[in-house]
Amino acid sequence: AGGAVFLVARLRNAGGLGKLLGSAIAGVLCSDRWRAYDDYPLGQRQLCWAHLKRNFEKQQQRGGTAAKVATAALEVCRRVFQAWHLFRGGGSFGALDETLAPLMLELLDVLQQGQRSRDARLRSFCARLLGPYAALWTFAVVEGVEPTNNHAERVLRRAVLWRRRSFGCQSDAGCRFVERALTVVQSLRLQGRSVLNYLKEALIAHRTGNPVPTL
Repeated sequence: AGGAVFLVARLRNAGGLGKLLGSAIAGVLCSDRWRAYDDYPLGQRQLCWAHLKRNFEKQQQRGGTAAKVATAALEVCRRVFQAWHLFRGGGSFGALDETLAPLMLELLDVLQQGQRSRDARLRSFCARLLGPYAALWTFAVVEGVEPTNNHAERVLRRAVLWRRRSFGCQSDAGCRFVERALTVVQSLRLQGRSVLNYLKEALIAHRTGNPVPTL
């Protein structure tokens, strides 16, 4: 079960995000490190480790001190994902927490080393990670939270493909239709329900004056 809510905004900024999520959220927000998310409490955020891994890989390609720091950080990433897969395979939450505890300190030390380097780009990158550092580890203390936002990326994929093929929407009315259509289709898919059956029931309800079937 589950649901997906889509919002089409003219600009990708904090204003658009606020319209989608509001000023406060319930539960945990798993996302990349886009600055617009910084307005939400760290205790309710989980930074995506898949995005983080790609960030370190880019630093590694730069060579020099950046490569050394990134290589050490990527080794931590590897062990974090290894611990997560063992947990998903049937391990206990307590064992996951025990495995991750030293990795939290190890990555902290790596980032602090990077922040002390002479490489300005590396210093800035590490400082940007150290600010919301606690949000990297929410999945280790809140059961049910995952270390990546891969699930959301998969849900978004159909919307991204549609936008590329159709060049987006050109009017407010069109945007509202796209929002609703994507919300309905992706929510039903998450629930394993038939999209065509739902649309049939919705049309019948509309024509007969009955309540629209719930998502």
